[in-house]
Amino acid sequence: MERIIILNGSPRAPKSNSLKYAEVFCRYSSVETQYFNIGKNNHGELCSFMENYSNILFVFPLYADALPVGLLNFLKYLEANPTINKPVISILINCGFLEYRQNMVAVEMMKFFCRENGYRVGSILMIGGGEAILETPFKFIVSIKIRQFAKSIISRKYKILHATMPITKKLFKMAASTYWSNYGKKFGISKIEMETMKIEGME
Repeated sequence: MERIIILNGSPRAPKSNSLKYAEVFCRYSSVETQYFNIGKNNHGELCSFMENYSNILFVFPLYADALPVGLLNFLKYLEANPTINKPVISILINCGFLEYRQNMVAVEMMKFFCRENGYRVGSILMIGGGEAILETPFKFIVSIKIRQFAKSIISRKYKILHATMPITKKLFKMAASTYWSNYGKKFGISKIEMETMKIEGME
């Protein structure tokens, strides 16, 4: 019987967009699905849990075109302490860039880990504009893709899926600039201060 364990590799997992994507996935999952955050001190516990599941879903954001360091550390632990059971590994990754393709290097890193350690790769969902799309009218696009994603994992008809906002790069840039300018104002930071590369000496 299919059972899914979701592992959130975001550095701010309890308040992350990855958590929101995991919650959407759980709503569409028709099999037993449990969610856990990857922390600094629970690697052994999570690995022992994995023994009882047919599928692992790693949910995480793109960090510097790669994997978050917390997720990397967990994978290092898993490599050194392999499980007897080898669940199928699926991936749900989101990035702040509009282009979902920006996630591809990180996905290749995960696939390399799977090849080297004997795990089968399941379905993959790459989301562009991941920090914003859930707060826009385009949320339905992600919901549809996650529903398809969940169905593919449960049916074992694995797919590579992707989603992003259907807007131009220029419009996306304008919207992002407005968002961050307004966000800075909440903390008394001007746009010029946000654009500077100097962080030391700022009050």
